[in-house]
Amino acid sequence: MLDGNAVAGLLQEVFAVEMTAAIGTCAGCGASEPVGAVHVYRGAGIVLRCPHCDNLLAKVVKDGTRVWLSFPGLQTLAVAA
Repeated sequence: MLDGNAVAGLLQEVFAVEMTAAIGTCAGCGASEPVGAVHVYRGAGIVLRCPHCDNLLAKVVKDGTRVWLSFPGLQTLAVAA
């Protein structure tokens, strides 16, 4: 298990902003944490989980030409303007 800093580069490629300081709110338990604090698991893709309740926050899959993003467990994601 890694922390959210491990996926920051990939998310920054997609969103073009610094993502480790972005604040995500878990739809499961309501906790709000910086992306850099979430738990990250690597496999066929990258899975981000809430450090409080282990809820699935997001999935990221990259194949070289495309990136697929899914945010089933994020209530909100606040990024700096």
